[in-house]
Amino acid sequence: MDKERIVTNQPISDAKRRRARELRQKMTPAERRLWGKLRANRFDGWHFRRQQIIDGFIVDFYCHKAGLIVEVDGPIHDAQQVLDAKREQALRERGLTIIRFTNRQVMNNMGMVLKQIKQSLIASQSTHSASHREDESILSDNKSPFPPGKGLGDGS
Repeated sequence: MDKERIVTNQPISDAKRRRARELRQKMTPAERRLWGKLRANRFDGWHFRRQQIIDGFIVDFYCHKAGLIVEVDGPIHDAQQVLDAKREQALRERGLTIIRFTNRQVMNNMGMVLKQIKQSLIASQSTHSASHREDESILSDNKSPFPPGKGLGDGS
């Protein structure tokens, strides 16, 4: 997963920064309600950011550790489906997972919304764990990247 430079060191225009700040200040009722559940590591210790800029796109909520984007869609998204599809494709090419909910789902069925978010977070852990196990397997084959007698802990 190429999550490099998403949270820090990403080139962001002043206009895009101002827009993200404006969106944080003017959250929809559904976004505000969901943010109340996700903010300050309240959701099982997972850290979410709101109105995170990723490759020029502003996503509603983003968990960097899981590479998970949560979008809350209002009526405007009905009119911009082609734009949303292109945006989603670009973000998925980054290796990010995107889940979408309507305002109505957030307002009327928060339990289902939180359950789906949790399932996505757990799935991301499984993917990360499998990748980590592969890395450990490579190292356990005694295939050190260092020449014999050189490497960590030998004073070199």
